[in-house]
Amino acid sequence: MNLHAIAAIYRFEMARFFRTIWQSMVSPVISTSLYFVVFGAAIGSRIQEVEGISYGAFIVPGLIMLSVLTLSLTNASLGIYFPKFIGTIYELLSAPVSFLEISIGYVGAAATKSLIIGLIILATSFLFVPIQILHPFWMLAFLVLTCLTFSLFGFIVGIWAKSFEQLNLVPMLVITPLVFLGGSFYSITMLPPFWQTVTLFNPVVYLISGFRWSFFGQADVSIWVSLLAITGFFALCLAIVAWIFRTGWRIRS
Repeated sequence: MNLHAIAAIYRFEMARFFRTIWQSMVSPVISTSLYFVVFGAAIGSRIQEVEGISYGAFIVPGLIMLSVLTLSLTNASLGIYFPKFIGTIYELLSAPVSFLEISIGYVGAAATKSLIIGLIILATSFLFVPIQILHPFWMLAFLVLTCLTFSLFGFIVGIWAKSFEQLNLVPMLVITPLVFLGGSFYSITMLPPFWQTVTLFNPVVYLISGFRWSFFGQADVSIWVSLLAITGFFALCLAIVAWIFRTGWRIRS
């Protein structure tokens, strides 16, 4: 394992993150704070509680997941897309660095950025609503696993994309709608039976449900099903990344 190469890629990506601190860190926190204000004032005044939990506290896990999923995917996809775009990816491929080491460097940096943002948003939420985390270990485990999984997914998107338009396609047209329709601002038990069944085909439901369980001890689906879903998606993304570097798909061409 070439730890020096991993550390070099990781440090480079983290340095880029801190150079654009306003865009990378402050902007997502402000955007999430606006969600608290808007949803807390407009909807929270009409919906006092959801399953015995105040509405303001209920939406906190969903808001964190909304930011973490989007930022993990965006950070990782941009991290690998730019070397492709300017041609420096070939220097990396010609160096004595394996696909695993390249992936660890880029995905690790993207996951770290998203984890930092997620924890800052969590800390910010205490300014708006009282929150009690019943299972802090599982909360952190779900957060880390989600950051890693969607950073891997973003890594794949960055390799697949041939333009900036394609790069923004998945976060805007796939991830964001799935999060909004995945129970981030409501419990799926509030839906009619037919739509509850349809919603269960949304993979993001399992992430948000498991993450919310770590806060309040309540979930729309079993915690073990949620854990199995995120672990399975992580394994699938890892297998796809391994195939990409083995075949050189959209990297060497």
